[in-house]
Amino acid sequence: MSLLRVILSILFPPLAVVDKGCGSILIVFLLTIAGWVPGVIAALIILNKN
Repeated sequence: MSLLRVILSILFPPLAVVDKGCGSILIVFLLTIAGWVPGVIAALIILNKN
């Protein structure tokens, strides 16, 4: 996980997980709409898996 991805996941979480697949983008986007913090946490978890 690079520093650029971490910064990107804090600023705009769905954009940070673009290369992880459509499902990840959709989940992170919906969580970001529901609340910014859940979207950031989901993006960081998805990025941390690889």
